[in-house]
Amino acid sequence: METTRLEAFSDGVFAIAITLLILEIKVPPPGTALGAELLGLWPSYLAYVVSFLVIGAIWINHHAMFKHIVRVDGMLLRLNVLHLMLIAFLPFPTAVLAEAFHRGTDEPIAAAFYGGILTVIGIFVNAMWRYAARGNRLISTHLTATKIRKINRHFLIGPSVYAIATVVALVVPWLALLIFVLLNVFYLWPRWGHESAPSRIGDPTVSSDRSEND
Repeated sequence: METTRLEAFSDGVFAIAITLLILEIKVPPPGTALGAELLGLWPSYLAYVVSFLVIGAIWINHHAMFKHIVRVDGMLLRLNVLHLMLIAFLPFPTAVLAEAFHRGTDEPIAAAFYGGILTVIGIFVNAMWRYAARGNRLISTHLTATKIRKINRHFLIGPSVYAIATVVALVVPWLALLIFVLLNVFYLWPRWGHESAPSRIGDPTVSSDRSEND
């Protein structure tokens, strides 16, 4: 089958997850010093910005990936569902991270928990791409072997750096958060040539009978 329904469903999950992030930021209670209370919410603002960048970067690269993946089968659908399950879960570790910094306790555990989830998300991104690209199973024929290897390396950066940052978080949580931000600023601009991918219109691989439905 073609990728249209998978992409539409994925976009919906990304949109809901990124919207839920703001719900963690609570309005200060009445009768308090509003200015001080708003300033005191800085951990929530920080966690919100980090997770917004994370989800935004993952969505951009998901879109870029499906410039090259032109058909799906049952296994890719399942991998994508597991990937989206973790995306939808991300507001929870975001809230845990913000609360830990609010209290000033357990920041290393909260940051490592957050980093661990990002690491698993990165693993599923790699699993999706490598499954689709193996033997040109589900990708467009315009991709060369050199380009596929380049994309493989690009995607491998994510879980590798996230795993390192997760370990760093147990010692210096602030540094881990900085690594999360910098990595996702990097991923906001995919560097593996999806902009030059040809249109799917007229691509014979889109309607190929080689697609596997299960």
